[in-house]
Amino acid sequence: MSIFNLNEQNSNLDNKIVAGLERLSQVFRILLWEKAKQQGLSPIQIQILIFIRYHKAERTTVSYLAKEFNLTKPTISDAVKILEQKQLIRKYTDNSDSRSYTIQLTETGEKVVFETENFTDPLQEMVQKTMEDDKLILWENISSLIVLLNKAEIISVQRTCYNCKYFSVSKGIKYCDLLSIRLHSEDIRIDCGEFEMI
Repeated sequence: MSIFNLNEQNSNLDNKIVAGLERLSQVFRILLWEKAKQQGLSPIQIQILIFIRYHKAERTTVSYLAKEFNLTKPTISDAVKILEQKQLIRKYTDNSDSRSYTIQLTETGEKVVFETENFTDPLQEMVQKTMEDDKLILWENISSLIVLLNKAEIISVQRTCYNCKYFSVSKGIKYCDLLSIRLHSEDIRIDCGEFEMI
């Protein structure tokens, strides 16, 4: 059974949903490619720059980036090499291990991120026009799907509340023990700066 077989797709709601998600993934690729072409970079190079801009230094190693983007270390190394040649990043060698380094943006790299990170704006504008109740239902479904994909090891790195050592549930109520707050559905994060693996 294939979701791309129109008879099977159109006669089954599950298949329609999966086909719809596949169509949405195309939207992100199209929008990202457009920005990448304007900068003379590949989409993964843009994604690496954006990731580095908003994450801690310990998450900007080749090994971590390979896990984050589900790519091989050589693929990430090649992308990093090009970004360094274009003077968009700078490598900082680990004093305790000269083979290891973290990556930071240069001023030019910061400018490229500023010019490209808005590739999601068309989707964001559409979501902003959605009713709050519908947004909440959509968010609950998306965050649940991400957790399931992580458990199925399709998404390898996930810094979501559900995988964090600070997440707890008491009497059916979710909490962030680090921030000492109750977590409502809209408070659940899929990428938290304070995340620590269980």
